[in-house]
Amino acid sequence: MKSAFFLCVLIVFFHQCFGDQNEEANGNGVVKIGVVLDMDSLVGRMGNMCISLGLEDFYKDHPNFTTRLTISARDSGGDVVKAASAALDLIKNVEVQAIIGPQTSAQAQFLSELANKSQIPVISFSATSPSLSSTHTPYFVRAIPNDSIQAKPIASLIKFYKWRRAIVVYEDTDYRAGFIPYLTDALSEIGSRLQRRTLLPSVASDELIRKELYKVMTMQTRVFVVHMSSPLASRFFRQVKQLGMMSRDYAWIITDGLTNLLNSMDPWTKDSMQGVLGVRAYIEGTQRLDKFSTRWKRYYRKEYPNEIDIPHFNVFCLRAYDATRVLALAVEKSGAGTENIGFLRGTAGQMAGNSTDLSTLGISPAGPRLLSAILDTKLKGLTGTIRFVNGEIQGSTFQIVNVVGKCEREIGFWSTGTGISREFSRKKVDKRRDDEANLGPVIWPGESTVTPKGWVVPTDGPKLKVGVPVRKGFEEFVKVERLDGRPTTTGFSVDVFDAVVKALPYRLEYEFLPFFIYSNSTSFLPFGDDNKSEAGTYNDLVYQVFLGKYDAVVGDVTIEANRWRYVDFTPPYTDTGMSMIVPMREERVSRALTFLKPFTWELGMTTACFFFFMAFVVWVLEHRINEDFRGPPSEQIGRALYFSFSTLVFAHRDKITSNLTRFVVILWLFVVLILTNSYTANLASILTVEQLQPTVTDVQTLIDKGDYVGHQGSYFIEDFLKKLGFAGSKLKVFDTAEEYAEALSKGSSHGGVAAIFDEIPYIKSFLLNRTKDFMMAGPTYRTGGFGFVFPKNSPLFSDISSAVLNVTGGERMDLLERKWFPQRNTNSPSSKGLNLDRFWGLFLIVGTASMGTLIIFFMGFCNEHWNRTATETTPMNKGFWPRIVAMAKHYDETDLSSHTFRRKQRKEGETEENRDVSLAPSVTENPLSSHAKTERLSIEDGSPHHSNSVSADGDDDDAPIQERHAPTP
Repeated sequence: MKSAFFLCVLIVFFHQCFGDQNEEANGNGVVKIGVVLDMDSLVGRMGNMCISLGLEDFYKDHPNFTTRLTISARDSGGDVVKAASAALDLIKNVEVQAIIGPQTSAQAQFLSELANKSQIPVISFSATSPSLSSTHTPYFVRAIPNDSIQAKPIASLIKFYKWRRAIVVYEDTDYRAGFIPYLTDALSEIGSRLQRRTLLPSVASDELIRKELYKVMTMQTRVFVVHMSSPLASRFFRQVKQLGMMSRDYAWIITDGLTNLLNSMDPWTKDSMQGVLGVRAYIEGTQRLDKFSTRWKRYYRKEYPNEIDIPHFNVFCLRAYDATRVLALAVEKSGAGTENIGFLRGTAGQMAGNSTDLSTLGISPAGPRLLSAILDTKLKGLTGTIRFVNGEIQGSTFQIVNVVGKCEREIGFWSTGTGISREFSRKKVDKRRDDEANLGPVIWPGESTVTPKGWVVPTDGPKLKVGVPVRKGFEEFVKVERLDGRPTTTGFSVDVFDAVVKALPYRLEYEFLPFFIYSNSTSFLPFGDDNKSEAGTYNDLVYQVFLGKYDAVVGDVTIEANRWRYVDFTPPYTDTGMSMIVPMREERVSRALTFLKPFTWELGMTTACFFFFMAFVVWVLEHRINEDFRGPPSEQIGRALYFSFSTLVFAHRDKITSNLTRFVVILWLFVVLILTNSYTANLASILTVEQLQPTVTDVQTLIDKGDYVGHQGSYFIEDFLKKLGFAGSKLKVFDTAEEYAEALSKGSSHGGVAAIFDEIPYIKSFLLNRTKDFMMAGPTYRTGGFGFVFPKNSPLFSDISSAVLNVTGGERMDLLERKWFPQRNTNSPSSKGLNLDRFWGLFLIVGTASMGTLIIFFMGFCNEHWNRTATETTPMNKGFWPRIVAMAKHYDETDLSSHTFRRKQRKEGETEENRDVSLAPSVTENPLSSHAKTERLSIEDGSPHHSNSVSADGDDDDAPIQERHAPTP
């Protein structure tokens, strides 16, 4: 029993002493991981420390996991060859199951190929080149967003500040160059572009940097995007500041890789970057990140006790920390540490021994499962949610910072969902419009708070090369002459451009260069054959701007859709549209109903209705008090209509007695006065215009008759005419105004044309002194008009376009038009009738006033007679409608109490009294006649002498005798 017990104790002892060593030797539970970094660099040193911290924290959080990672670190020395040699050593001799690193994209390019061959996952937390893709190298896993994602935030920043061009300065490496195509596409989407790409070698000297900076200083663009490593950027920005390029009017933007290392830069470098804007992937501050910061400081002090300053960890350190935790979790999930299977090697590998030949690389049997577990892992890390899509982490939110003083100040954010915004929001909202985007205030280079325009006009730079078309005919727009051996350019288009440039807030030097336009398949070369290389069509002239030969084109260049693909056009500075020119003929046509043309049917019907309405209003107001509007119904209707319609010629003779009627008639006479004068003027215009008629006004008539038509030879007009239905054989090309006139005078049947189609500016120029013979007729088709041409994304385009709008909308444009086109009026084939829109206000006033007078009249009438109708109706007929009928009967009665009838009775009484006086005895006066006179006067005055009234003859048979013979005094 004792011997057996002693034997068990020995077995347990030996197992405790040697069991763990045998498990480590056999690989059970322990997985070897390689690390390849540049240990002398700040990123490599911090990354290696964060890897160790990540493993320590991970297993502290998961003590029950059965697997453990052991790190085998190798120094790449910042060299691709050394990094490759280190990786070969880790794969062949150490047989690591995965590699964290390498640090640069150039090193990762080669290591990813080794990973594919040995099926070992390579996780990089700092290689961001877009050229590295999991499509070709599936075992390469990127634990950081690639650089292509930051192209859109940078483009949005340029769009926000309305910069049209930018210059990119980048390091001449595959990693840096791979970002440029994405930036170019992003700028193209917002209407901007890269004007220049400046490459600098990684070991560029200060002299080479200054040489390249001198080149870009002479250019107009002042917006720079810098994409390079931290060592090169430090020397680059020092030279920028020494040359005075970190001053007003300049704007500098640095990319994610450089922005993330701002905290690690020395004070001298940061001082030379004041005012720079930077974009970087946004990492939200959390309590977990604060705790990590505390641990980082303790750990760094432990590793480097002799260093005084503890550097702040950068984003690459956090990415390394998260990548290590992802790998540890994936190893546990895949079960890679539970197998005791070494690398699978071929015959060549067995024969080669420890050779570093690539053919001797073995294949990890756990590699595919481990890769799948890594790509399926999702966890919450220090940098946010870790989730792999197509072998890499997707970035969605970027932070925009401004370098001010010793730190960088946050001014806003960019995300795929919201675009640019001042505050960060987790809520998913629709993308903001451009006018809703907002950023915080920025301190620009030179301590300026004014946003740079993004470009300047170099004071010592070359003049703007402006091409002008020189053609045969229509020289009012552009004319080039030789004076004293030098070409001089004049014309309407030239004067407009001069006025536009003077309206700019800065000085712009330019020179005109002639470009000769082909005329009927032959070039128009007034200065000899030496200019043949500078001749062509208008399309050729526009294309020269696209090629960069000209900086702009000024002249009678039509804005066309197919030209927009190559250049930009300012707003038109002339009338837009296209019509046709036709000859005129004198023609008098007898038209019986010409007198009806001045009024449209709406105005005529409205006027007629108001005549009837006014007749009704006058009748209502005058019927009870004016005998002229009484009598039989036919007589009343005739009188009312006669009065109303006679006002048309102011021939009304009927008297009106009511003040309300007078008020309404005065207003109506004012309306009639305006209508008659307008009618007279318009009729005279119609009768005059009818004497000059165009020979044709309908395009379809020209097509049906097969007439010849002309044009200037423009491809745009020719295609348009063919679309209208004209046959190509019926189109003739002319160049000058004189050729126009000759062809139109001949006519289509005598070798000429029936009409000429052209743009309205040319038509107005042609009709300056020919309005008696030709006219513009037919429909007007919409065209773009004439505009100035500039290259796509020209920095001048925005300012020039604004100045064009200011000039064309001011008095300066009117002066130029009167100077070059003194006769701007052209005949029109007909005069339009007067419509109701011009007179509805008058009708509204008269109608409202008339209705108001009717309301006032009826209110007074009802107030006077309503109670009377109540006493006149019987109990059987009492009610509303019987009273209305009674009111109507009262209205039809004569109003004897009105002043009109009282005046009439007074006049009749005076006439009768005079007659009685003439018949009375001359010696003595009969007392009775005196008494009768008193009675008559009482009646005329309205006194109530009903019982003692006296007849008109002076005696009353029914009156008492004592009243007939009054006692004498």
